[in-house]
Formats: sequence, C-alpha cells, structure tokens
Amino acid sequence: MSTPITWLYVPGDRPERFAKAVASGADVVIIDLEDAVDAARKDEARDNAVRHLAERGARTGPALHVRVNDLATRRGREDLRALADAPGLDALRLPKIDSADDLAVVDEAFGDRPTAAHALIESARGLANVEAIAAHPRVAGLALGEQDLAAALSIGLESAFDQLRLRVVLAAAAAGLGPVPMSVFPDVRDEEGLIASCAHGRGLGMLGRTAIHPRQIPAIRAAFRPTPEEIGRAREVVDAADRAGLDGVGALALPDGRFVDAPIVTKARGILALADRTS
Repeated sequence: MSTPITWLYVPGDRPERFAKAVASGADVVIIDLEDAVDAARKDEARDNAVRHLAERGARTGPALHVRVNDLATRRGREDLRALADAPGLDALRLPKIDSADDLAVVDEAFGDRPTAAHALIESARGLANVEAIAAHPRVAGLALGEQDLAAALSIGLESAFDQLRLRVVLAAAAAGLGPVPMSVFPDVRDEEGLIASCAHGRGLGMLGRTAIHPRQIPAIRAAFRPTPEEIGRAREVVDAADRAGLDGVGALALPDGRFVDAPIVTKARGILALADRTS
C-alpha cells in the first residue's frame, strides 16, 4: 500500500459506525480501544473490534488498524492477546511507547506473525528514545500524541511543537520508515484552521493526518495536495530530466537558469506522485 494520507479514528464501542468509517474515503481506519472509549465499555469495544476484523472478508477498502490500550496495563496486554489471531488486522497502533523495550509484549503476544506496529510518542521519555523505537523491527511508523505531550510538558504554544515534530520526522527517516502523519485536529468545525495546520505540517516534512470525524477527510486530502504551481514546477523539472537522461547522477540547467540535480528531480517526482494520489 502507498503511504496513507488520511487516517480515521472510530470508537470501538460504536460498532454501528464501523461501516461508515470504512466508506469515508480514509486510507486507514483505526478502531480505537483507548482514549475514545469509556473505561466501563473497553471490554465491549475489544470484542467489537475482534468481531469486525473476523467478519471483514475480502481485503478491500481501507487498511484496518486497532489502537490498543497502554501496553503497561493489564487491559493493554489483554487487547494484544485478543488481536493476535484476528485475521483482518493490518497493523497495531500502540499508545504511550516510551522505549523499544515496550515492544517486547507485542512480540510475546504475536510471536512470528509479522503484524506491523505504529508507535505513538506521547511523553518526554518516548521522545528521548525515539530513534531506538523507530529502529525496532516491528515498528512500521511513528506518530506524535500531541494532546498527551502538551499536558506532560506544559506546552501552551503551538509553535513549540515544531521542534518535537521535526525530531520524530528525522527519526522516522533515519530508520527508513514512511513519513510521519500529523496528530488529530480537535475542532471538527474549523475546516480553515485544519487546512492551515496541515499546510504547516507538510512544510515540516509530515504527510497525512489522523481525523476524528469523516467530515475532516476531504479537507486533509486537499490540504496535502500540491498546489498547481508546485505541480507545474515539478512537471517542468521531471520533463527536463527525462529529456536529458538524468537518472540518479549529474545535473542540468533549466531554461530560466535554475540548477537541477538528482535530489531535486527525486523531490519533483514525489510531488507529481502525491498529486496523482490526492487528485
């Protein structure tokens, strides 16, 4: 599967919403057993998730992930054991990962089953260990839990998150993982704010975003779509490189005097591919 752009959370205790989430157009649907579910209904939510995964049938539509409870708790470990044999599970979403050692319980529950995990970095300790977490063989992606980080670190300025985001983006890239998606935008009515926030995150090297409501999906997809100007410049670069036979090495000058080498061509091809995926 190509890199997801849209990730949609759906509460595990609301099974009547699962089909709507799958039909929302999201690239990934995340059945949430953690923050979105009241403590009294967490066992029910787990049962709903396992049942839905078992009934999934043919692998069509979005990827299905499950966010389990904190792995340091009994409930989190029970979530893992219940999901270990679920046939329709594409990946786990693991909250509050503080070190690579936290992944040991996943290996114990899943054994040789090659189920990927997306680690949520939600604490100062997790940030301090993010490079080792990213390098763990079961980790397929990283994400920031910004609401938890804001509380843990007493962050009040939105701009203060940029350094943390860049650190996670760098750790993911160094480990050969895919781009880091943005954390949820909590105001489902503020589409303008959502789009502006996505544009800022894209400038930091992030790609895609988790959503808490289907209405956010089109705005997120549109926000990560390259602008017509970006597409035009990228097309000019790629066309010139193709004509010159520039393939991984060398450089050339465009008619307007701009210097183009292999990294610029690679970036331009990425922009055109992203434009195709979000059109």
